[in-house]
Amino acid sequence: MKFNTRTIHGGQKPDPAYGSVMPPIYQTSTFAQSTPGGHKGFEYSRSANPTRTALENCLASLENGSYGLAFASGLAAIDAVLKLLEPGDEVVSTSDLYGGSYRLFTKIYENFGIKFHFINMNNVEDIEAYITHDTKLIWVETPTNPMMNIIDIVAVAKIAKKHEVMLAVDNTFATPYLQQPLDLGADIVMHSVTKYLGGHSDLIMGALVVNDKDLADRLYFIQNAIGAVCGPQDAFLALRGIKTLHLRMQRHCENGKAVAEYLRNHPKIENVNWPGFKDHANHEIAKKQMKGFGGMVSFTTKGNNYDEAIKIIENLKVFTLAESLGGVESLAGHPASMTHASIPKEEREQAGVVDSLIRLSVGIEDEADLINDLKQAIG
Repeated sequence: MKFNTRTIHGGQKPDPAYGSVMPPIYQTSTFAQSTPGGHKGFEYSRSANPTRTALENCLASLENGSYGLAFASGLAAIDAVLKLLEPGDEVVSTSDLYGGSYRLFTKIYENFGIKFHFINMNNVEDIEAYITHDTKLIWVETPTNPMMNIIDIVAVAKIAKKHEVMLAVDNTFATPYLQQPLDLGADIVMHSVTKYLGGHSDLIMGALVVNDKDLADRLYFIQNAIGAVCGPQDAFLALRGIKTLHLRMQRHCENGKAVAEYLRNHPKIENVNWPGFKDHANHEIAKKQMKGFGGMVSFTTKGNNYDEAIKIIENLKVFTLAESLGGVESLAGHPASMTHASIPKEEREQAGVVDSLIRLSVGIEDEADLINDLKQAIG
């Protein structure tokens, strides 16, 4: 079954009770049993719920994986991965990553004795210098948030396997439509379903997809024991959103390209970060491991002018100033004071997240309206 068909049918069958084509919302906490332990596969909705199971099967199908798990948020999904570790273990992660991930790593798990190395992974050869006998996980975002750096998943996977280290890839920006990390050698794929998979800015959810049964069983035990699961209503909304993922991503990519090219040619804009540019540091890797370059773009004003950046954001009318990304509507954000504010200023700036950086989540509106909005906002 091809990807576009799997967004609609992947991992799903008509509901056996009445033949419902859409997976019903099983808004129930518990399920009747014929005898103690005798049930139809579901006993308590924290452990499993038919609506959530349909979504988890769909997510696994999209990522060419065997097992999917849906969580209450993207951070809950990351938290489950980190709970695979023990005090004294080490993690190698990219220096340019979502601020919430950085906060979870440093403010929570460092207190439990986990050591993190945040490094530039544009050249994957640099990773090996940070791997010790205590390294248990390599955590990758690609494209990275918000600098749109591209990390070679195949090359990192080779290093991970050489040292018998797990590789987890945050695939939120690319989505399985553009990139499938399990096929490239990753052990775990993570998504903030809140973003492109849900696609309509109306739910909070995270997901993990794996191929290894033992790893899936360990993650399921953690999920069930901790209880950070999504509700059936949100699972239903995510399934509905996924059915148009392929169509939405095509338009996100088209509009992202148009916006990136417009900004690059604007005299008041300094740097535009988008992996589709031929002079992007890892453009060739992006071409190799992605079907397209996505709808995320970031840029800085000429001379790194903070006041000018804030003025632009506040003047936007079609783009909405808001947290998050990946919805059908276009959003604009200021990473230094919003999504990445939890990262110390010095570390932010070393990764390129300067005070004039603006991040755009380019939606699926008419391209001309988006360009005209930027034109009037920038001046």
